[in-house]
Amino acid sequence: MTSPSRRLLLIDDDARIRELLTRYLTEQGFDVDVYADASQLEKRLQQRRPHLLILDLMLPGEDGLSVCRKIRARNDNLPIIMLTARGDDVDRIIGLEMGADDYLPKPFNPRELLARIQAVLRRQGEVPALAAALDPEEVYVFADYRLDAGQRKLFRGEVEVPLSQAEFSLLKVLAMHPRHPLSRERLLELSRGREFEAFDRSVDVQISRLRKLIEADPSQPGFIQTVWGFGYVFVPDGATTTP
Repeated sequence: MTSPSRRLLLIDDDARIRELLTRYLTEQGFDVDVYADASQLEKRLQQRRPHLLILDLMLPGEDGLSVCRKIRARNDNLPIIMLTARGDDVDRIIGLEMGADDYLPKPFNPRELLARIQAVLRRQGEVPALAAALDPEEVYVFADYRLDAGQRKLFRGEVEVPLSQAEFSLLKVLAMHPRHPLSRERLLELSRGREFEAFDRSVDVQISRLRKLIEADPSQPGFIQTVWGFGYVFVPDGATTTP
């Protein structure tokens, strides 16, 4: 059973899904709040912040992508799992690019959603212990960026660059292995753990988002370079030739 202190917020306009997931997740020990749309989200986040947001993509009024974008734009690392009845790759890519931590197409088995919730919360729950164990001086510097492992934050000068937990973990793994090519599978293993079942293209999507955040020209990346047919390599000085 999961600790009852774990609060979930579910936003989905399908009453049947709200009822099903509320009953199932409550039985698993979660404290679940539900809304049919995102109109009350800001007030809810201020009054009773959840540990994780389950967000439907297709909502009446403001859609899930817009909600996710707004949350990430203010440097809020609230874990987000997106749901959608449209399960094609384009929707998955867009959802992840907006900063979602995971994405689950409908229809799905509630047990699969539970597994993904637990995986995301497990990563989040490890943050305090990890931060306490890290040397406070463990900082990775490249160009005018500073990746602070203790704070789990990325800065450009004195300005924080917003990253989701998944994006931070991926960038940290890359920074820990400078000039060492890593396969997509190895990146997933090191940044998320073997228990996390990710989308086939999840690493590529997260890399694309990181490039948009840190590269001068994401179409010609200097820091995170592609090793064709294999994976990626992190080049701290941004040299244009991939090793």
